[in-house]
This record gives sequence, structure tokens and C-alpha cells, in this order.
Amino acid sequence: MTAITVGSRPSAAEPPARISMKRTLRHGLTLAWRNVSQLKHSPEKLLDTTLMPIVFLLLFLYVFGGAVSGDTHSYLQQLLPGLVAQMAMFATMGLGTALNEDIHKGVFDRFRSLPIARSAPLLGTVLGDTVRFITVMTVLVGFGSVLGFRFHTDPLSVLAAFALAYVFYLAVCWISVLVGLVAPTPETVQGLAFIWVMPLTFGSSILVPDTSTMPGWLEAWTKVNPVTHLAESVRALTVGGPIGNHAWYTLAWAAGIVVVTFPLAMRMYSRRA
Repeated sequence: MTAITVGSRPSAAEPPARISMKRTLRHGLTLAWRNVSQLKHSPEKLLDTTLMPIVFLLLFLYVFGGAVSGDTHSYLQQLLPGLVAQMAMFATMGLGTALNEDIHKGVFDRFRSLPIARSAPLLGTVLGDTVRFITVMTVLVGFGSVLGFRFHTDPLSVLAAFALAYVFYLAVCWISVLVGLVAPTPETVQGLAFIWVMPLTFGSSILVPDTSTMPGWLEAWTKVNPVTHLAESVRALTVGGPIGNHAWYTLAWAAGIVVVTFPLAMRMYSRRA
């Protein structure tokens, strides 16, 4: 009888045991460019990002402007910096949906077969979403300028404001990544995202800079809310006023979010992908 030798099934290419931070970043940037390139063929994916700041700015300005500041022009100077913080939050919501769709399509299975860093696909997803951040901020400031908004500080302070918003945006992206990995289907991602986005954005000072008229429990929440710290930082850096410790609190919150969510996202990615 002839012995039959059964060979082992070919396995996916395993990445090296240790990959340097430099190579990991290069892998992530390569996959980020893949995501950016896809937008050239599907620009409609940025439609919500383009319309969202216009709708929110018009709605909040003309509904709350007279009641909060007495006139819309004065309120616009306080509202738009607050909306920078809100748009930084809302712009992350599409990330989780896109990630969940890619997982269901088997895209991440193909990534796992490549000799790249294990975190590179998720890192590329987050970095590639920078286009969404740039788009929403450009539309917000551009349309706000048409309505009469003006910066009252120097260009370096304005740049620091949006850099701070971008750092916080990248941190919050990891929450969206985690939601996209946990959600069973793409359809449920948006619903899960709203559960944590809504209390953070509307339970803050983005619409009402003076929170002293709020109920005690809500005022206490706004004071510890990271979105409040971001909104107040952006206001101080773009229209003037004391910044206090708001920027440091924003950076601390961003670091804490990444420290908690990044390991959890990697663990869920290993299970799902």
C-alpha cells in the first residue's frame, strides 16, 4: 500500500515577529492612501460630510442666535468654534460603518494575508479618514465666513485650534473603530454611534457657552465633558479669551481615549477579521 502524505494547508503570510514603529507607520500610510484613492471613484461618500456643517450652522444660528446672544452675528462668533468640536465628533461616525462593511466584504481577510503590521489596517483606516476631517472643517469655516464669521486671533493660534481639534478627532476615531468592530452589521453601527456621540456633543458648551443656567447635574457633566474642553479651547484660540487648562484637559482626554480604545480595538480586530 502506498503511503499518502497530506501536506499542510498553505497559511496566510505572517508578518515578522517584530515590526518597527517606522515600518508600521509606513504600512498604515500606504493603506490610508488606498482609502483616500477610493474617494476619487466615490466622491458621494463625502456628501454627508459636506452638507452636515452647513445644515447645523444654519439651523443652530437662526434658531438659538437671538435667544442666546441677542443677535445672530454675535452668536455666530461663539457658535462656529463650538461646531468645530461637534463636527470633529460627527465626522468620525462614518468610519465605523465603512470599517464594518470592509470586514463583511472580506477586505480585512486579504489584509491579514499580507506581511504587514497587524495594526496597519486599522491605522490606515483612521489616518485615511483625515480627508473627512479636512472636508468638514473647510466647509464649516468657509460657509461660516460667508455668513460673517471672522477670526480674531493670529494665524498661529488659529492653526493650533484646528490642530488640537484634529488630535482629538483622531482619538475619537478609535471609539468609532471599536464600535465598527463590535457591531454585528453595518446597519447597526450608526445607531450605536449615536448613543455615545449625542450626550457628548449636546451635553456640552458647544451651543451655549454660558452653562451656569443649566440644571446642576447637567452643568456638572458639561464641566468634565471633553467636548466642552475642546470647544472652549477652540473659542479661545480663534476668537480670543482665556484658554485656561482646557487645551491640556483636551489632550489628556485624547490620550486616555487612545490608551483605552486602541488595545480593545486590536483585540476585537483579531477576533473579527
